[in-house]
Amino acid sequence: MARKPIGVLKEDGTTVRTRDPGFDEETVLKIHRWLVTARAFDERALNLQRQGRIGFFAPATGQEAAQVGSALAFSDRDWIFPAYRELAVALVRGMPMEALAGQLFGNQADPNKGRQMPNHYGYRGINFVTPSSPIGTHIIHAAGWGVAERIQGGDRVAAAYFGDGATSSNDFHTGLNFAGVYRAPVIFFCQNNGWAISLPVERQTAAATLVDKAHGYGLTGVRVDGNDVLAVYQVTREAVTRARRGEGPTFIEALTYRVGPHSSSDDPTRYRSAKEVAGWRLRDPILRFRRYLEARGLWDDVQEERLWAEVREEIAAAVTAAEAAPPVPVSSLFDDVFAVPTPQLEAQRSFLLEEYRRRLQLGELGHSEGEFPL
Repeated sequence: MARKPIGVLKEDGTTVRTRDPGFDEETVLKIHRWLVTARAFDERALNLQRQGRIGFFAPATGQEAAQVGSALAFSDRDWIFPAYRELAVALVRGMPMEALAGQLFGNQADPNKGRQMPNHYGYRGINFVTPSSPIGTHIIHAAGWGVAERIQGGDRVAAAYFGDGATSSNDFHTGLNFAGVYRAPVIFFCQNNGWAISLPVERQTAAATLVDKAHGYGLTGVRVDGNDVLAVYQVTREAVTRARRGEGPTFIEALTYRVGPHSSSDDPTRYRSAKEVAGWRLRDPILRFRRYLEARGLWDDVQEERLWAEVREEIAAAVTAAEAAPPVPVSSLFDDVFAVPTPQLEAQRSFLLEEYRRRLQLGELGHSEGEFPL
C-alpha cells in the first residue's frame, strides 16, 4: 500500500497542531507573497512567449508550495542544484526580480550573459547553480559537492531539485547510490507532479511510490503533500538537520501537480483529461495557504487584491527594464573562460570582432547582435 504523505495544512485552513512549525505573522505573509509572485511571474512569462517576445518558458503553476516550503529550510550558505522549473526557489533565496526577467531575454540584463537556455536560472550570489537541459545530470553534481563538503569537514548542505521523470534517468541512480555510500549531506527533492512531459508516473516505475527508491540506496525517504507549504517546510527542515549532523542524505517525494503545460511548446490536452486538471485546481496550494491566513485573522479579499496588483506591477517593471537592455556584446564570447586570457583567445577575439564589423558593413548579418538563439 502506498505510504500516506505527511500533511500539516487542512483544506479549511486549520493545521495539525503537533506539526505546525509556528511561523510568526511576518514569515507567513512573506510565504504568501512568494507563492503569489511565482504564480504571477509564470502568467507573465507565458504571455511574453505567446507574444513572441521571448523564445521559451517552462511554468511551475501548481508547484509553488513544494518550492517555497523547501527553500525556506536551507540557510544562505547551502547550495542549490535546481532543474529548470525552480523559479520560486530562486525567489526565496533572494534572486533579484530584474535578474530573473533578464534571463528570459538573454541580453545584458541577464547575469549569465545569455549563455544559458531560457528558464535555466542561475545566480552565483545565492549559491544557485545554473541547471542544464539534460534530465537528472545535476543530481550527481549535488552528490559530488556533498561528498566534497563532508571531506572538508563543513556543515553546509546541498539540495538537488528534480521531477518524477528524472527518477528514470541514469544519473538519478548514480547520484543517490554515491551519496548513500558516502553519507553526503544532500537533500534530493523530487517534485512528483504526475507527468514527465506526457508520460504518467505509473508508466515510469513499477514501485508503489517514488520514495521507495530511497531505501535501496540507504537513504532516509519521506513522502509529503507537496501542495502543503508548511508540511514541505517541516520535512525539509528535518532532513537538513539530519544532514548537518552527519546522518547522510534524504530523498523527499513531494506530491504535487503541474497544472499548466510542461513548457510553452507543450499541449497537455493531448495526454490528460480536463477532469484531472480540474480536480487538482481544487487543491491549489495558494488557495489553501490563503485559507490558513484567513483562519489566523491575517488576511482578507482586499489584501489579496492589493498583493496581486503589487506583485504584477513589480514583475512588469522588471520585464520592461530587462527587455530594454542592449544585446550581449559579441566579444563576451571570450569572457570568463580563463582568469587571464591566453594569447590564442586574444587573437581569436580580434579576428571575430574584425569579421563582425566587416559583415555588419556589408549587411550580411541576418539578425541583431546577441539575439537569443531560440
